[in-house]
Amino acid sequence: MKFIQKLLLLLGLSTFLNLFANDIIEQKNIYKDIKKVPKKKAALLLGTAKYVKKGKQNYFYTYRIEAAVKLWKANKIDAIVVSGDNGTKYYDETTTMFKDLVKKGVPSEYIAKDHAGFRTFDSIVRAKEIFDLDDYIIISQEFHLKRALYIANEKGQKAIGFAARDIKGTNAAKRMEAREFLAGIKAFLDINVLDTKPKFTGKKIKVNYRK
Repeated sequence: MKFIQKLLLLLGLSTFLNLFANDIIEQKNIYKDIKKVPKKKAALLLGTAKYVKKGKQNYFYTYRIEAAVKLWKANKIDAIVVSGDNGTKYYDETTTMFKDLVKKGVPSEYIAKDHAGFRTFDSIVRAKEIFDLDDYIIISQEFHLKRALYIANEKGQKAIGFAARDIKGTNAAKRMEAREFLAGIKAFLDINVLDTKPKFTGKKIKVNYRK
């Protein structure tokens, strides 16, 4: 047991140092001002549930949709890939995001759906392997983007991040940020130790781009 505890401690420290070493690069690649975002062919919108307990609005979701629409209307992107969990017919983040983007003015033909984005690692890897995205924009909250960009960078992708509005100071934000520490350890293990693959791969999916 002591050996396992020491190993986990070492891996946790390694993760922290790895993320810290990449922090300067990641900060430079995370944009908050829509005017400063470089134009890219596509964006990857990372999914989350639209509602939380008791049907309350999930502002992480709301603000990610808002950020994606901003990029589209500012002509910073010509396509959006929505990637989320569609584990059952009763839970479908991907289609929900798709419908909300269309309602807000993004033409459906320029939105591609990734139903197998069960977690951030899968979404990032599949962005390249399935949708042929390489030099693109990832949309999420800043604390989440750091891990997403770490994964993309380690996979040789040229992704940048556009930070959706956050809800700092709330209990929900504190819980999410705490989870990110453990998720960072898992990302480190997936890439450097376990050589993890996405749950599903499959055939290429064509992304249509606005002309």
